Amino acid sequence: MKHIIIGLAFLYLIRIKNPEQLKHHSPGELGKLIGLDRIPEAKTLRKKIYQISRQRQAKAWSRELAKKWVAEEKNHFYYIDGHVKVYSGHKANLGKKHISRLKLCLPGMTEFWVNNAKGLPYFVVTGEVNEKLQEIMLTKIIPELIENVAMKISDEQLAADKDLPRFTLVFDREAYSPKFFRQLWEQYRIAVITYRKNVKDLWDEKNFTRQSYEKDGNIETMEIAEKNITLDGFEFREVRKKNTDRHQTSIVTTNKKLHTKSIAISMFARWTQENFFKYSRENYDMDRIAYYIVNEIDNDTTVVNPIYSKLTYKIKKVKEKINRRKLKLYELVKENVQTELDAKTSKNIKKQGELEEQVQILKAEHQELVEERKQHPYHIKVKDMEEDIRYNKLDWESKLFLNIIKIICYRAETSIALLLSTDYQKKFDEMRALTRSLINTKANIIPDYQNKTLTIELYSLSNPRDNQAVKSILNVLNDSETVFPGTDLKLIYKFGTL
Repeated sequence: MKHIIIGLAFLYLIRIKNPEQLKHHSPGELGKLIGLDRIPEAKTLRKKIYQISRQRQAKAWSRELAKKWVAEEKNHFYYIDGHVKVYSGHKANLGKKHISRLKLCLPGMTEFWVNNAKGLPYFVVTGEVNEKLQEIMLTKIIPELIENVAMKISDEQLAADKDLPRFTLVFDREAYSPKFFRQLWEQYRIAVITYRKNVKDLWDEKNFTRQSYEKDGNIETMEIAEKNITLDGFEFREVRKKNTDRHQTSIVTTNKKLHTKSIAISMFARWTQENFFKYSRENYDMDRIAYYIVNEIDNDTTVVNPIYSKLTYKIKKVKEKINRRKLKLYELVKENVQTELDAKTSKNIKKQGELEEQVQILKAEHQELVEERKQHPYHIKVKDMEEDIRYNKLDWESKLFLNIIKIICYRAETSIALLLSTDYQKKFDEMRALTRSLINTKANIIPDYQNKTLTIELYSLSNPRDNQAVKSILNVLNDSETVFPGTDLKLIYKFGTL
């Protein structure tokens, strides 16, 4: 088990994204990384992944890791966002979802990730069909946070301080609903921070004050203002940031303990989660599924009726055809009024008659579709769907297992990058590039069983500046006195040529 997990972690870190890519790399060299004669071949590795996934323990493992990370970071802010995994196969029948990065509606499954303010992931839950962010938060994410993951706040503390939230959720406009926010506070004592929808007014520029804050080691400024507002009978704090184009970005929150500047910083930190999605897709192939195994969905699950949706789409298209022909009719009538040529007028009248006939036919078709749609309910249970279009779901156990390893790799890589960042100005780009370069640097592995050490001798990097940055973090790694898993050998890092 340890060899498989460590082996997979090393493969992902050096950007071998799936077992099939192993045939392009030396099995002996990769095997030395995990203390074996050779790395398992692709067929064996896939078999082991399948055997591990059948134990159905990935969720429990994910929960324990998330609980450990939250406790270490003493975090009370959780960033939630959905990511759609597009499905291109033929075995499963999945509902269509809008993929914003592709601007298309395609079959897929939605993963809802919970991260911290730095973009580091805690855990992920998967929607079965077409669940929205609000529904997933109420049914899966919030119960998991309260019962297992989040740091505990006693009932005595909550009773003593009426404004103290249990924790704070940060998300985008998808889950915007003042009624929903009120429910979270009154039922769970959970605060929210999100963007406000449908903002039309502008605040007086005199209300804004310039505030400084630190971002990636640099001091930056922003102009912000705050007011108390009432939405649907419930009081919120609204914070606005004035942009250079005079546009005002509006943020609402139910957290009464935060400073105004902290509210804005917390909201804008949501982009770290978007960066995590992009980086993980490109570098860790986060969307890959190991096994396309199909499972049944609970028959009592309520979904949008696909027949109703198809009829709605057809009605929309017929309306578009009617509107296009009406526009042509308007142009012909306008031309008839302005022209004095009898030949052209008679020709236009003939076209006008043809278009009016087409409009009448399309209106009749539109009415038939509307009447047909009335015969089908908008919502339907899965068991009532026709057999050939009935929704099912992919078995995500193996994907969750592999995702956990990828999460560990991403967090480890980010930790090293943050240590390196003190020596760089363009931190986000340079520290990531240097970390990837360091991971792929050649090294000697020298075990000493008598002194119980495992020395990693790194070769020099491309320039003295990088060597100096890496040298400073080797001391941090050595101070951790990490023991290589499965052995009693303590890891010692050093440069072989410096």
